[in-house]
Amino acid sequence: MPIIERYELKKYLPLNTSDVEEKQQKQVFDDEESHSNINDTQTSRWRTKEFYFYYMCMAVVIPYMFYTGNEISQANHPNYNQYNHLLSDGWIFERKIDNSDLQYASFRQQFPLLSSFAIVYIILSRLFEHIVSEKTADVGQRKKRYFYLISSVVSLIVLHGIHCIKIWLIVSISYCINSITKQKRCWNPALSWAFNIMVLFLNEYYNGYSFESIHKKLAILDSNSYYSGLLPRWHVFFNFTMLRLISFNMDYFWSRKVSSDQQQQPHTHTTSFPTDKERITTSCLPSDYNYSNYIMYIFYIPLYLCGPIITYNDFISQVFYIIPNSRQIQGSKISSKYILLYFIRFLFALLLMEVMLHYLYVVAISKSDILSASTSSAVTSIHYTPFEISMIGYFNLVIIWLKLLIMWRFFRLWALFDGIWTEENMIRCMSNNFSAQRFWKSWHRSFNRWIIRYIYVPLGGSKNLIWNSWIVFTFVAIWHDIELKLLAWGWLICLFLVPEIVGSKVFTYKKFGHTWYYRFVCGLCGALNVLLMMTANLVGFCLGLDGIKYMWLEIIGSLDGLIFLFLTIACLYIAVQVMFEIRQSEKRRGDPKWTM
Repeated sequence: MPIIERYELKKYLPLNTSDVEEKQQKQVFDDEESHSNINDTQTSRWRTKEFYFYYMCMAVVIPYMFYTGNEISQANHPNYNQYNHLLSDGWIFERKIDNSDLQYASFRQQFPLLSSFAIVYIILSRLFEHIVSEKTADVGQRKKRYFYLISSVVSLIVLHGIHCIKIWLIVSISYCINSITKQKRCWNPALSWAFNIMVLFLNEYYNGYSFESIHKKLAILDSNSYYSGLLPRWHVFFNFTMLRLISFNMDYFWSRKVSSDQQQQPHTHTTSFPTDKERITTSCLPSDYNYSNYIMYIFYIPLYLCGPIITYNDFISQVFYIIPNSRQIQGSKISSKYILLYFIRFLFALLLMEVMLHYLYVVAISKSDILSASTSSAVTSIHYTPFEISMIGYFNLVIIWLKLLIMWRFFRLWALFDGIWTEENMIRCMSNNFSAQRFWKSWHRSFNRWIIRYIYVPLGGSKNLIWNSWIVFTFVAIWHDIELKLLAWGWLICLFLVPEIVGSKVFTYKKFGHTWYYRFVCGLCGALNVLLMMTANLVGFCLGLDGIKYMWLEIIGSLDGLIFLFLTIACLYIAVQVMFEIRQSEKRRGDPKWTM
């Protein structure tokens, strides 16, 4: 029986019966694709005298940044003994390695096992496809669900052991919300969000729950005699599962707005790959919102542990409605060449991370007490100069960006080998951003688009931009972890967004773009923006409130620090002008990436 091509539904019916809601769904992509007017298309400046001066400055400053980071990481530095215990034996020229970031250390340690697991999975997946390919492609593709279901269940047991019962219970309760709210569909979003946010708090409070806390008679299951899996701390990874639970319930809620009589329109099958927008915003058929598909989506093992995040509609469309071997993404196929190049880029990032961790011990330094002015060790240690402190903070952010890029690329590569396309999470290097609004479009991009679809647009989109930002970043902070420093990070981001939002509305290209000073004012504002973004991210993910307070007191508390701050702003101004020109080059060649 041929597969119904669900994208033909768009000829007969809208996504939602409400024109307002349909417009909101369109805004999911319109908000992202809106063009900024900071720079109109202009003649290239790469070979101007102004940029030759920038090149000379960069040729001096950038190497000196790495030199300084390496100098403070030498064994003969006076502060070395303060963090030496956080270093491990390395493999590059007998140097120690800074493996003190627990998240990346865990990934690095488990990398051989994860790689072996991924290889076995891909082999079995391809073998299954080969076995069922004797029938038509449509039937074979539909049968692939059995492989996904079995592999998900087995993998879940291997990963979490007896604890998978807890996960299954939470997931099943979330699914039941759809059945409970069938008569009053408006309750679906409220109950879905309330339940899943409650679970986040309870997971944290009860540390994943002991069986005894559920019922005294289940206490025996907490004993070591029962298999607890390779990753017994299952609740650490549940944050990503929570996003998929919300995605299914909300996509199902929106699909219910399509009347049943319209679903009977005739459809034709096509081999063309729908666009991202079509796959995400077009509702599945009613029969696709069932428990087996739900479980298959929630526990799809290549993306289960940490994403990238894919919506339910998108996942089902790729599993059921795309003919294998004809999968086209925006006109280019998931070809062997694409996967090979992506694999090479992944290996390069992995090697770069190893080199940085062997020569820049900034994570260990930030985890020690050296950067806390309130501790006794900070008094007994040699104080870093303002420039050295800033390099500790900057390279901490670079390592955070690189570790996330590596982990997300690993799991995305795994999914690509399995024929599933997901968003590239890191679109740009973190050092190539001058706008806080644009920064979040290119950092954890799949999460950003999830937020736009399920939070930002339903709350009114750009009409309530400033107020929506507070809700969005409060949720993002809680989603990452329930900590004061992350809430401070989220609220600082919102606070720092206000000047950019107001400035972009007042100092517009339409009014001032013709003036000689427009680009230079934008460059200065971009430099200040970078300082604010770095401060917020250092609070949330590196130094914390005490560390950032110490850093800024050292910078503004002396004449040398103020001189350094002035030179920093000048260097950032140069960097921002180069970023402007990079985007102009992208715009001239028609690369849509220039809007990010």
